[in-house]
Amino acid sequence: MSDENTTDTDYYDLYYEDQMCKKDEVVKFGSILIPLFFSLVVLLSCISNGLVLVILAVYENLKSLTNIFILNLALSNLLFTFGLPFWASYYIWGWTFGDGGCKAVKFLFYVGFYSSVLFLTLMTIQRYMAVVHPLSDWEKCRGFSVAPSIVWILSGAVSLLGSLHSKVIQHFNSTYCEYASVQVKSGIAYFQNAFFFIAFLIMGFCYGRMLRTITKSRTNKRHKTVRLTFFIVLVFFIGWAPYNIVMFLKSLTDQNIHPFTDCTVSINLDYAYYACRMLAFSHCCLNPLFLVFVDARFRNYLRAIPKRVLCKDLSL
Repeated sequence: MSDENTTDTDYYDLYYEDQMCKKDEVVKFGSILIPLFFSLVVLLSCISNGLVLVILAVYENLKSLTNIFILNLALSNLLFTFGLPFWASYYIWGWTFGDGGCKAVKFLFYVGFYSSVLFLTLMTIQRYMAVVHPLSDWEKCRGFSVAPSIVWILSGAVSLLGSLHSKVIQHFNSTYCEYASVQVKSGIAYFQNAFFFIAFLIMGFCYGRMLRTITKSRTNKRHKTVRLTFFIVLVFFIGWAPYNIVMFLKSLTDQNIHPFTDCTVSINLDYAYYACRMLAFSHCCLNPLFLVFVDARFRNYLRAIPKRVLCKDLSL
């Protein structure tokens, strides 16, 4: 192997050590369960996000800021989804798409990840303003009209930094799409944890104020709105908090910090990482269900689509 294709040897000897810590069962677990789960998520995500795009195009006004955010969230979910088939293949055969494919898939994958969380945060802020400050003209502010463009630019820039430090690694008889060094991988893990924490603080603050405002209001739908608001925050936290915690702990393993280098601890951490990753990555198909289909308008539109198609076929 040439020098340009090698990287931090100690890092990969630790990460893929076969002689000191056998991980055959962990590898077998990942190669069977994760591709099956990712295939299901891809199917559900394409259907649910596709329906959202159809509903927005056929029934809704795309000049509305709410609908613009929903549209962009669906697109970011689909971008995130497009990376999953490559990762599913990765767990079965290793990385077979070359160095360029490694960088491209990581870029698309993380653009979808960062943009989806940012759009979810923006939608939370929008709901906060509508509930807590209903008389304000914030939606007319020019800054919010360019918010989607800013989100895509920021997401693309951050994802590009990570993808440029990705490369194909040959280790024994396996091929991996990994980051170039333990420092880069740990830095990205820390950044993602900080990103999640800040987004959750913003969402938690907004929903806390919304709950306080709703509980003081006199409306027949008060309790239903409170439950829905709490459920959205809870699902977001349950989905991403365990994954970010486990990802941080795995970064300690990569840095050879005791006791995370212990074989038993490392194996258990790998199993936890697989489980938390599947839970977190399912957000691309859950977002449309929790953020759109709970809306009575979209449920009615969804029921109307088969009738519209049937009537069109009969007219032909």
